[in-house]
Amino acid sequence: MNCNAGSVSAFGEWTRAEDLPAFAYTAGPRPWDPLLDPPSTTHRVHVGNRRITLVADTDGLCGIWDEHADCRWIAEHTGMSALTGLAAQPKILFGPTFVRHTTADDDVELVRTVLCPEGESPWVLIRVDITGRTALRRTLTEHWEVRPRLVDLEFGPPRDERPPDMPAIVLEEIGGPRVATGNGPLTLDKHVEAAPGETTTVWFRFGIDDGPVDTAVYANSLRKLRERLPRARSDLAPEAEIEIPWHAAMVTGAACVDGVLGGHTLDQGSAYSFRHGFNGAARDPLQHALPLVYCEPDLALSVLRNTCAWGSPDGDLPYALDGRKQPWTRLFRPSDQNLWALWLAAEYASATGDLDAFDQVVPYHPVHGADPVPLRENLRRQFRFFVDHIGLGEHGHVRILNADWNDLAIVESGVDREWMVEHGESVLNSAMAAWVLPVYAGLADPDTAAEARRLAADLRARVADEWNGRWFRRAYGTGPIGDDDLWLEVQPWAILCGACEPEQARDLLRTIDETCRAGSPLGARVRWPAPGPVWFSVNMTLIWAAARHDPGLAWDEWRRMSLHAHAAAYPDIWSGTVSGPDAYLPPESDRPGETWAMPDMGVAMQAYPVANLHSHAQPLLAYLRLLGVEPGTKGPLPGGTFHSMVR
Repeated sequence: MNCNAGSVSAFGEWTRAEDLPAFAYTAGPRPWDPLLDPPSTTHRVHVGNRRITLVADTDGLCGIWDEHADCRWIAEHTGMSALTGLAAQPKILFGPTFVRHTTADDDVELVRTVLCPEGESPWVLIRVDITGRTALRRTLTEHWEVRPRLVDLEFGPPRDERPPDMPAIVLEEIGGPRVATGNGPLTLDKHVEAAPGETTTVWFRFGIDDGPVDTAVYANSLRKLRERLPRARSDLAPEAEIEIPWHAAMVTGAACVDGVLGGHTLDQGSAYSFRHGFNGAARDPLQHALPLVYCEPDLALSVLRNTCAWGSPDGDLPYALDGRKQPWTRLFRPSDQNLWALWLAAEYASATGDLDAFDQVVPYHPVHGADPVPLRENLRRQFRFFVDHIGLGEHGHVRILNADWNDLAIVESGVDREWMVEHGESVLNSAMAAWVLPVYAGLADPDTAAEARRLAADLRARVADEWNGRWFRRAYGTGPIGDDDLWLEVQPWAILCGACEPEQARDLLRTIDETCRAGSPLGARVRWPAPGPVWFSVNMTLIWAAARHDPGLAWDEWRRMSLHAHAAAYPDIWSGTVSGPDAYLPPESDRPGETWAMPDMGVAMQAYPVANLHSHAQPLLAYLRLLGVEPGTKGPLPGGTFHSMVR
């Protein structure tokens, strides 16, 4: 395995554990500034199963996050195994679904592995291996502090709000004593004796008790993990061998079975969930599930069903759900979200051929008191909402409302907000719809399919007319927007939807290379000449579009998107080492390689700049597109995995 990605990081190096990619953290405390909160020396890695998230800190402590009923912490910065007389600092290794701490002195070695079992278990399994170099007679203490906390739309200092209906949390020795509490400390002691060189293993479980547990779940989980994670190898991107399985584990480990709406959540995480307390925008879980269509299609379908259940019977999807899983519509009213649902549905149907899934009913959010409908009908209503309620503006482009993909598009346009909401049009939406709607048509009833294809053809022609000789315009306000500055997000979609002739597409890609990409080690900036951030979501589409006309540029852009590229360019910044935010600041900024912050609004990705699923899902999807995998081109990959990703 090529592990060269780790050699450039100041924090440690990539290695293998349990025949899986892992990161050995060797740096010790390193200060960083969250901007909204006091400076810290603790960094985090998030791993999980389909129910809980283990938040492993670089000081050896842990937290547990559960989004089953709401956005809640069960425990934060706690969880440790202590052996009398052993006080050395642990060596830390982060695996795809576990964290391992190794502590040793001249007399004894303690290896503690905290594992999120495969499946939907709402607890972690803790294995403690103790090896004495001399005769061993000591006391092992396992200690956790239960601190339940609800996180719900917090844009100031964190609140200490206890979640409703909090179940008792259990700490137990497997086959031994157990303690439980709803709030407070949990401690178990175990007397350990061993002959010199002998290893004693003690097992614990911490979390919500859902029945008896067998320690065989440890080996079984690791075996299943090795079997399900995709593998990749490419001479054009050696980093893929490490990063493809790692990204897949990070995406799937962020899922949580939803006890309110059904299916599984797969939200952005990072500052949005863990610091600010909301799941949004609706487009994001749909994006994150797209690569899962090819490796864990059951989870992709579950996320589609869950996100469609956010909506109302007229086909509208709210911008987000708050920390209590209630629709949140006060801030943004985006115009693109239905397109993402139609896209994921079509990609799933194309790859799996599972059309029966669309006949199964899906609910609407309980606030609407509406009867469930088949998923196919839910999607049809979303199409109708897009056509009839969002609609087109006077130039024939899709209306923008108060945002499209870019939440700040209206602010950045410089046009009066109220005028733009009423009259503004998004060329980005038009270009995306011109690609999505024909793909969705293959899943729709004949009348809807015909309408979708007619609308797509009209939008494709209108996008083609927005070519200004250098690039495509971005939007319409009181006049065209994007004649004098290049807005990257619209350009790949213009290529993908067919609004670009091949030579025109190659010219556009050269322009992007000479402007947005020039001198940027992490990939293309979203704006030029005034440089904007580097967004994973946009650069995924750039890689996809470039793969059709300039494969060399496409592979180079994927490598710039990699964890290796961030570690090489910014070795002293933790975000981007094993996980990242949704966007990086460009090299011209005052904090290059870090991420955005709007402290005056109390919002900052920098406040929690890791565990954003865009930093994992977009490299996965972009890698698939590099291999030519997209709707209508191939069926499911062999075995439902990425095993065929060899180039």
